[in-house]
Amino acid sequence: MINPLKRIWEGARIGGAATVALAGTATVALAAEPEPWAVNLQPAATDVMSDIHAFSNFTLWIIVPIVALVTILLGIVIVRFNARANPTPSRTSHNTLIEVLWTVLPILILVAIAIPSFRLLYKELVVPPADLTVKATGYQWAWGYEYTDDAYAGISFDSYMLSDEDRAKRIAAGASEASLPRLLAADYDVVVPAGKIVRVQVTSTDVIHSFAMPAFGVKVDAIPGRLNETWFKAEEPGVYYGQCSELCGKDHAFMPIVIRVVTDEQFAAWADAAKEDVDEANKLLAGLIAKQRPLAARDGEAGNLEVAAR
Repeated sequence: MINPLKRIWEGARIGGAATVALAGTATVALAAEPEPWAVNLQPAATDVMSDIHAFSNFTLWIIVPIVALVTILLGIVIVRFNARANPTPSRTSHNTLIEVLWTVLPILILVAIAIPSFRLLYKELVVPPADLTVKATGYQWAWGYEYTDDAYAGISFDSYMLSDEDRAKRIAAGASEASLPRLLAADYDVVVPAGKIVRVQVTSTDVIHSFAMPAFGVKVDAIPGRLNETWFKAEEPGVYYGQCSELCGKDHAFMPIVIRVVTDEQFAAWADAAKEDVDEANKLLAGLIAKQRPLAARDGEAGNLEVAAR
C-alpha cells in the first residue's frame, strides 16, 4: 500500500512545483492576489506552498473514492432495503468481516495522511537559518513592520490600506488600476529579496490578529504579549497580497499585507536608502524597477515586471 501512496504523493508534489514554474514564466500576478471565482488555492510562490498544493492533491485522491463509495452504498441501501423492496428485514446484528474492515481501513487511511501531514507541519514550523528578519506587529487596524537585523537597523514603518480616495489619486497620477487592487493595496509595502529565507516575527499590541500570505503558505497568529514566528522564501520577484485572517474587530477586513519581492541589487539599494527615509527609498526602488522593465520586456518577462513595478 505504501508504494502507490508514495507515487501519488510524489506526483502531486511535482504538480505543485510545476505551478511555481508556470507562475514564473507567465506572470507572478497569478500568485499575487485572489482571483474572482477562484475555487482552488492560490498558485504557489514558495516551496512550502508547493508542498501544501501537493498535500491537497494527495488527500483529494483519498477523499474522492471514499465519497464515491459511501454514495454508492447509500444508493444500494435506499434501493434494496426500503420497506417496499424488503418488507421482512434481516435480524443480523454483527458481521465480523465488516467490523474489521471499517476499523482497520480508516486507521490505514489516517496513517497515510498523517505521514506527509507531519512532514509538512515540520517544514512550516521549523525556521531555517534566516537571511533577513522582519517583525510584524498587528494594530487596530494596520500592520507595523521593523527590520530587526543589525544590517538594516532603523528601517521601520506602518502600513495602512489605501482608501478609495487614495487609490483614485494615485490612479489619476498615472498608476494603473490593476496595480492597486481595492482593499488589498497598502501605502507601504514590505520589501524583501527574492530567493532569500525571510523570518517573520509576529505579535500584536491589542487584540489577536493573524498574519497570512496565501501564495507563501504562511498563516500565523499575532497575539498580544507573545512573539510567534514563521518564514518564507519567495522564488520570484513580484507583489504578493495577504490579509489579517483573524476576526479582530470592526475594521478587520481593511488591514491588508503587501510583500514586494525584488532582486538582491534592488533590495540592497532600497535598504540603504530606507535607513534614512522610507519614502525616498520607495521612489528609488520604483525607478530601479522602471529601468529594468524595458530590459525584461526584450527578454520576454514583461508580465513579471509589470507586477513587480506595483
